Amino acid sequence: MAKKSVASLQTGSKRLTKAIKMVKSPKTGAYTFVEAIMDPSKVNDFFKK
Repeated sequence: MAKKSVASLQTGSKRLTKAIKMVKSPKTGAYTFVEAIMDPSKVNDFFKK
């Protein structure tokens, strides 16, 4: 499983990060990408799921 934090985004006073995670489907074996925009402190939790 690959992981990468792609960009730091700023909107007003909030600082956000876009994270992309590659997930393998147990049914078909194909890989899909899951994207989320979140607070930088929550990125590690996102990748641990």
